Amino acid sequence: MAELPITADPAVEGFMEPDLSDEGYAESSASTYVTSIASDIRRGVEENGRTYPVYGKNEYGMPVDDKEQDRLDLQHCKYTLLLENKLFLSPIPEKPQKILDLGTGTGIWAIDVADTYPSAQVIGTDLAPVQPTWVPTNCQFEIDDAEDDWVYAKDNFDLIHGRDFTFAIRNWTKLIHQSYEHLKPGGYLELSCVYPVPKCDDGTLPPDSAYVEVSRTYNEMAKLAGCPADSPLHYKEWMEKEGFEDVKEVIYRMPTSPWPKDKRLKKIGGFEKLNLLEGAQGFLVRGFTGVLGRTREELELLLARLREELRTPKFHSYVPFYVVYGRKPGASSAA
Repeated sequence: MAELPITADPAVEGFMEPDLSDEGYAESSASTYVTSIASDIRRGVEENGRTYPVYGKNEYGMPVDDKEQDRLDLQHCKYTLLLENKLFLSPIPEKPQKILDLGTGTGIWAIDVADTYPSAQVIGTDLAPVQPTWVPTNCQFEIDDAEDDWVYAKDNFDLIHGRDFTFAIRNWTKLIHQSYEHLKPGGYLELSCVYPVPKCDDGTLPPDSAYVEVSRTYNEMAKLAGCPADSPLHYKEWMEKEGFEDVKEVIYRMPTSPWPKDKRLKKIGGFEKLNLLEGAQGFLVRGFTGVLGRTREELELLLARLREELRTPKFHSYVPFYVVYGRKPGASSAA
């Protein structure tokens, strides 16, 4: 298996690779142990022909291999188009100083934000070091688990962003609380995610379709794994309970295929169709075989039915995409 690329800054809290040319490491079993851990983090673990991260307090349900990275970059294009060429909706100051992107994935959102806001230091964190080496000078990536205790200074960020925490977060209360603590007064937390339950307004999506079954299966295994897929429905409530002010919830209808007449929505539907064609196996395989205890053969039969349905846009279905953002009380100090 090819080794996953390391980030521009390979230092990980507690897992920095030592300089093995240093005489102090020549006979050190501790240094060998640390090097082994760092190497494991880069490589990940292979299951069912896909690569998954080994870092993090909980098992992550999605792969982190090249195929998944390509899908994530397409997702970024789709979401940017869905938000009408915006990277986020929070009304932050024109010259923010610090921005944190949780679960940054390939780092594409963080890189675009760093290019857009040269005044800001942009940090992207993820369980896997799959981000590129060549990035804007005001952008850096770190291996970190968003569900662990954060080591950043409090009252520190103008914007904390998290998108599509799919099969990832078990403790939303802690994540939102830590975001609140680490935002500057006047700073914003923005969370966005698909609620993967297809809807249809004209009756063209039958309840026995493979797409409906895929959605039902995903929601079942996510709930059993402790990270239910309906979390986006509660973002607003949780943020308000934490103390965020002016919390806004925006719900977009994202077509699941290029069936709309509107050119922009048709293009978004094309991206989502490709997301399903290329990504459904990655969404499902670990939870399907591990959490539900079903077989790869059963999964492949279901996916074959789904691909057959997606060949023609006869189902006028869509999924809700939630964007929720709120402000920490106080005045922003950013210029």
